[in-house]
Amino acid sequence: MFKKNEGIADRAIRIIIGAALLVIWFMYPDLSYRNWLLLGLIPLITGLVGWCAIYAIVGKSTNTDKG
Repeated sequence: MFKKNEGIADRAIRIIIGAALLVIWFMYPDLSYRNWLLLGLIPLITGLVGWCAIYAIVGKSTNTDKG
């Protein structure tokens, strides 16, 4: 539906950061800023999908695939 605008390295970094934040969210339930760690869903989902809304708005793309 949307044209991918994230390159492989960009996607990998987003997936790693998102997954790490969610792991911390599950491991430490007593943290006072625990709900902020749910923001890890955003980079995780955008990394898995390959499309970033902010990149689309500003016209940026890190995807070098010509296909």
